[in-house]
Amino acid sequence: MNGVFDSAELASYHDNGYLIRRGLFTEEEIGLLAETARNDHALDQAATALDDGEGNRVRLSLWNHPGEGIYGMVARCRRMVDSVEQLIGEEVYHYHSKMILKDARTGGAWAWHQDYGYWYQNGLLFPDLCSVMIAVDPATKENGCLQVLRGSHKMGRVNHILSGEQAGADRERVEEAQKVMELVYCEMDPGDAVFFHSNTLHASGANHSENSRWAMICCYNAASNNPYRESHHPSYTKLHKVDDSKIIEVGRTEAARSGVEFANIEEDDQSAKVLAESGEEP
Repeated sequence: MNGVFDSAELASYHDNGYLIRRGLFTEEEIGLLAETARNDHALDQAATALDDGEGNRVRLSLWNHPGEGIYGMVARCRRMVDSVEQLIGEEVYHYHSKMILKDARTGGAWAWHQDYGYWYQNGLLFPDLCSVMIAVDPATKENGCLQVLRGSHKMGRVNHILSGEQAGADRERVEEAQKVMELVYCEMDPGDAVFFHSNTLHASGANHSENSRWAMICCYNAASNNPYRESHHPSYTKLHKVDDSKIIEVGRTEAARSGVEFANIEEDDQSAKVLAESGEEP
């Protein structure tokens, strides 16, 4: 598997703002990733819980540089990076990755938003970014899978306001968009992945099921879209691709599995907080 899209898939991504690739990662690869994450004390300790505005909390752990562990091998493998570069049309670098820890019965929702609604605050002039959500657990409607509005990336950047501890897109505009755009539930099996544009409106429901819904999201920025000011996410940093085989090689080596430095989201990430402090609706 080389992870490179055919012409029909490319057209679908640019028309719809997202694309699901089934079985992007093998059962063993996703099993090693899941085992590593669930036993990673540092990841658990680094997790930040964000209020969704409804009294529920979403846990996530974030890191800026991919590192040499299995998280880094997933983010740096050719099937991932080559695919994203094909979608964006040029060299990309690792903007950050995160693990979404939507636990059974307690995992909160994500309000409707665009990633560029956050990242615009970081000095990025263009929305030339792509996120890849990899299902670590089965993702279903019942446990709060990703939802997207098909084609909403064509709306451009929407104003965002603070909702709880999350930045959500202007609710009136989202409601109007929902009248003319199809809502798609991205239900996935472990190892499936969804690629989506930074202006695609997306959300997820709370997890009221008995099953966890963990997912890893790798975010990439075009090399030419270097931010004009420093933020908590990195400026252009050369991304060194690795062969796909490195995922299993590193994943089977217990001492090398994690290998990342987790960020302190509460202290470092001002993307949403600046909305409340300045009164600005970006």
